[in-house]
Amino acid sequence: MADDLARNDVDIGELTGPPRYDAEEPGFSAAEFRDNFGEELSQTLDLATWRTDVDLTDEYRRIETEVRLAAEKESGYQRQIRRDIFPRLQWGNVPGCGVYEIPIRDIETIHRGLLFNGGVEACDGTSDAHDTLPLTIHQIGVSLVSYAGDRGTWHQRLFRRDLRLSNRDPVEEVLELLERRGRRAAVNHSNRHDAFSELFQRALMSYAERAILLYRSNAVWRMGHGSPAPLELLTGGGLVELMVQATRIIRELVEQHPKFVFVASEPKERALMTIGQALHPLEYAIVQTLEDRIAHALEMVYFRDSGAADLRWDGERLTPQEWLARFRDRVAPRVVVGVYRATPVAPPQVFYAHADHADIAARIAVADSVLQQERGFPLLIDLADRVCGSIYGGGSLQDLTAAAYAASGVPWRYLSERATRNPR
Repeated sequence: MADDLARNDVDIGELTGPPRYDAEEPGFSAAEFRDNFGEELSQTLDLATWRTDVDLTDEYRRIETEVRLAAEKESGYQRQIRRDIFPRLQWGNVPGCGVYEIPIRDIETIHRGLLFNGGVEACDGTSDAHDTLPLTIHQIGVSLVSYAGDRGTWHQRLFRRDLRLSNRDPVEEVLELLERRGRRAAVNHSNRHDAFSELFQRALMSYAERAILLYRSNAVWRMGHGSPAPLELLTGGGLVELMVQATRIIRELVEQHPKFVFVASEPKERALMTIGQALHPLEYAIVQTLEDRIAHALEMVYFRDSGAADLRWDGERLTPQEWLARFRDRVAPRVVVGVYRATPVAPPQVFYAHADHADIAARIAVADSVLQQERGFPLLIDLADRVCGSIYGGGSLQDLTAAAYAASGVPWRYLSERATRNPR
């Protein structure tokens, strides 16, 4: 791979793009298993090679050796990336593409001039669900904070019963109830065909985070968690109406409030993270655009119909696919994707910013991340998460519903086995 990276015909954007999956591609072979794990599949399947001893000394030594060798190899890759790949980043057509160093004095300036006086506000959310046979409750909470104080919290609770009250024949109601529950997933399980799937829950929470950041924040700079346009919003969790409204929010943020920075948690792109590992502390690199990130994924998104969605883009009526294509072509190119490393001991982080303000955005993200030496992640996002979690997390929904079921005389009847296995 090192030789491939050094060739001039390698496309950096292709290397750092999202993983691609081909539905017709066969599963990996036994030869690929051997290449990846250094042993034959038949050896792994042979129970004679499985350990039964209690003494873990040999395993500790093996793990230590594997980690040391892997770290040494990665250090070699990082040196070659700095020597051969970093100079090539500046040849790309991405606005501001390249590697930059942040002077320590700029960190102090950001701390005093923006972060600690409330010039940056961060938003984060949490979701929870209480799923029982007669009723499912979905709860979404969002918090907006700055270092000048808590800016507010918002929540939404949705109560789902398979059937609402009606005056129909009782037998017909029961038959319809059985049919509806037959289509739903089991209690505490997800089903992608369900009207309120996990994907839709994430989409609704992501929408609320971005809408609150856009309409409720008054700060000069706004900080979000994740990508500005995560896949769950681009698909609308399966609903065209949510997709249209969410992309409108993102478009307005990009076009009218471009002083924003989003920082991702646990990004999936190993090639991009490999480039990030080669950065020194207080360095960042601009690598690609949001268009590069979402183009392939949007090829897989399809809506059967537009439902009741208002698909007028500046007065021009579009189909759902045309709407997403226009978002990809007109909005996504204005957002650049980069990676930074804040401290010597922390991993790199992926960030998103408007192309016109990416330099300051990177400095804000790094300045906030140096406050956490071991994490190297913005403390303000963590603060928003903890404020939100203290109000809407920690089992608060479960406690409320448990008390309500107890008051109704059925404290345990509808609880799953897992819910009563380890009572708090």
